[in-house]
Amino acid sequence: MRYVLTLCLMLVPGWAARWTVDDLLMAESAGQMRLSRDGKLLVYVKTQMDREKGESVSHLFLRNLAEDYEVQLTRGSDSHSTPQFSPDGRKIAFLTSRRSSETSSSPPPEQTGRAGGGMQVWLIDVRGGEPHAVTKLEKGVSSLAWLDNDTLLLAAPEDPSLHDQQTKERKDTSTVVEDETHATPVRLFRFELKGRTAKRLTENPDRITRIAVSQDGAWAVTTHERSLSYVWDQKVRPITFLHDLKNTSSRQLFADGKLLPQSVSWTPDSKGFYFTSPYTTHPKYLNASIDLVYFYDVAAGSAAQAPLEWENALAQGFVVTGDGFIAQLANGVRPKIARYRRDGNTWKREFLEGEHVSNIFGMELKGDQIIYRYTTASTPDQWYAARLNGNKVENPKQITSLNGSWKKKPLARSETTTWKGARDEQVEGLLYYPHDYEAGKKYPLVVMIHGGPNGADMDMFSDRWGYPVQLFAQRGAFVMKPNYHGSSNYGLKWGESISRGNYNELEWVDVERGVDSLIAKGLVDPNKLGIMGWSNGSIITIELTTRSTRYQAASAGAGDVNWISDWGNCVFGHAFDDFYIGKTPLEDPALYIKKSPLFRMDKVRTPTIIFFGTEDRQVPTEQGWQHYRALKHLEKTDVRFLLFPGEAHGPRKMVHQRRKVEEELAWFDKYLFKTASDKNEALRQESPLSAMLKRRNLGEIPETVLRGEIEIGRFEVTRGQFKAFDPGFPIPPGTENHPASGISLEQAKQYCAWLSQKTGRKYRLGAEEEMQGMLSASKNENTLDAWAGYAVNADDARRLASLVEGLGPGALLKPVGSMPGSGDDPAFDLGGNAAEWVVRKDGSGKALGGSADRPVDPKSESKPRPDYVGFRVVREP
Repeated sequence: MRYVLTLCLMLVPGWAARWTVDDLLMAESAGQMRLSRDGKLLVYVKTQMDREKGESVSHLFLRNLAEDYEVQLTRGSDSHSTPQFSPDGRKIAFLTSRRSSETSSSPPPEQTGRAGGGMQVWLIDVRGGEPHAVTKLEKGVSSLAWLDNDTLLLAAPEDPSLHDQQTKERKDTSTVVEDETHATPVRLFRFELKGRTAKRLTENPDRITRIAVSQDGAWAVTTHERSLSYVWDQKVRPITFLHDLKNTSSRQLFADGKLLPQSVSWTPDSKGFYFTSPYTTHPKYLNASIDLVYFYDVAAGSAAQAPLEWENALAQGFVVTGDGFIAQLANGVRPKIARYRRDGNTWKREFLEGEHVSNIFGMELKGDQIIYRYTTASTPDQWYAARLNGNKVENPKQITSLNGSWKKKPLARSETTTWKGARDEQVEGLLYYPHDYEAGKKYPLVVMIHGGPNGADMDMFSDRWGYPVQLFAQRGAFVMKPNYHGSSNYGLKWGESISRGNYNELEWVDVERGVDSLIAKGLVDPNKLGIMGWSNGSIITIELTTRSTRYQAASAGAGDVNWISDWGNCVFGHAFDDFYIGKTPLEDPALYIKKSPLFRMDKVRTPTIIFFGTEDRQVPTEQGWQHYRALKHLEKTDVRFLLFPGEAHGPRKMVHQRRKVEEELAWFDKYLFKTASDKNEALRQESPLSAMLKRRNLGEIPETVLRGEIEIGRFEVTRGQFKAFDPGFPIPPGTENHPASGISLEQAKQYCAWLSQKTGRKYRLGAEEEMQGMLSASKNENTLDAWAGYAVNADDARRLASLVEGLGPGALLKPVGSMPGSGDDPAFDLGGNAAEWVVRKDGSGKALGGSADRPVDPKSESKPRPDYVGFRVVREP
């Protein structure tokens, strides 16, 4: 059914607008959904790249579900997160690093003189008004929760010690690695909103990383990190405390270390809480665990496992109901959604039913009001509100409108595919079809391998800078995403299958056999294979280039080549390497050499492009240098290495994300698709010189370029092109490449009809609503300002009019493209030369844009002389 829908959409006129890199970089996403207790209001976070800032920015949105309207609560270039409704639903507290003015945040006495840093708590009234800061703690706030309508519970770093203050005074930026002695404790504070006073509730020496407060505000569960090296070696595990906030007492839970609470959610009656805890068969490490669900009864002081009766356990968490919880169960590429009801010591499970339940990723619930995210690999995600009636999800209504510009983009058909992988065990993955797919033809294949390794590619829309599926499907390629051995969502046995020395023994085999299966089906051209991945996906990509020479192009982002150095340099090196490789390099250096593809680089023949951030601690940047140096030294294939300054494990800045995607596409265009053309890097594509070179090859048919969802003429229609339609059109010698001017609206329409008949493609004039954003007078184009040498006002324009008229018809016009163009694939003269005919909604015409006989003056509505009016074509897909 989904395939039929996608095909139908692609046949809609105008559907086939091309994807651009910016379509992916500017993608909107929504998350952190929070319902008020009565289920009538929803606050959430929408994130999108800020072009001016060059980084993504998150803002809060409030939706009234009862009255069906939405308002944006925050704006600007600062991000906002962690929204929480007050118990009465009238206020929202959230975290942000934005600066507050003196009038909006007067510090209490004990904070006077302190600047306030990090994330601070702000409030906004849901009935209106400006958000305002309520905390000004010197090291910020880590997390927050409401205790009552006037009180917050905060987890916040302790004030600076003398050591901290003296270090700051010395301007000493040195770092002592894992300096546990001077690590700042993160403690609990009760914060009174009326007096803006904080009271310390705990004296713990460690760092609280998570808090969960009961709905009555009487209890809190906290998780404490006790070792700065825990991520590296997983030796000293976090601990959990239960705090009685009424009696200001606390006790440690699960001191035997068998349970390690992760997600914690209290029941509506505050009598207990549900939590997840990882389970693994490994005696030391949790790298490839599954999540089980438990219930802790406060009165009984004990926890009991909730029987999921599902071997693969949880996929993406759970939400609490009045009588149990709803869980997203691990089930391969699509979670299985089940409702669990508790009656004393017995449980009843029912799988949810409803329109979208096969592809729900993420939920929020209050009473019978359920909010969920629906998406597929071919359906960009949206959030819905519905009613939960037993196990039925009823009356879903879309409540977000994300990425509206994608509606007319072609979406690659997708499906689940399986094959026999390593050990002859079934492997599952996702397969995306080329946009121009025709049955019976063979196409290139690009394998995109997910990171982790204990992650998975799900049946959800996930096109971003790391894995730009649509841009490759648009180029006519299949895309395969394999969930290789070691991936999550397939159970503990599958996740642990690559541990204890099996790392990179099974995964690359899974990928190879997946490629073979597509070749055997007659879908893929075996001579046109590409491969790419980030992090662990890059590690498998690199491994494959040492095992096979059949891949024509490879992209390796943040991937290891030398496991000996990784053990010490990686932030989680010991825990990861000891778990997956089975030993440390101190115990068995020969094993590490065997596992490291660095020592097999002489076998690589695949042209490889490498990406790294200079501050990467997860896969240290030195790995990229070793990879590059080895391939460069051996000179057996082409290699290119890009570093992103200041970036960690993945680029966050827009300029770096764009560079990654564009470089990657160019690499595959050159080595896989064989479509790359030699470009002179000294030539700016939007320059007049470039335009002159293009004019040399102007033919009868106007060249078009993509602008948003339409294709417009790169240039205004020239006199030479118009004469092919109207042989009697006069052309003064030497002006063949000037814009055709003195053209009436009807003549322009007739030209488009003639061109459509001549080419078999639909050409027309642009509509006013689609062209007005592109056609506006510019001081950098051929306008009266450029000829006069200054910004011409309305009075001076009238004084110059007779002089312009005396020069003769269209005398100030220049050859098309004489001034710089705009866009990566530039269009020229959008802001000057000849004004251009567009069609209004009523069918009448309007000459839009700048022209050589008029000033740029945006306040002027003067009309161009007829001899300065031409047109530009729009070509429909």
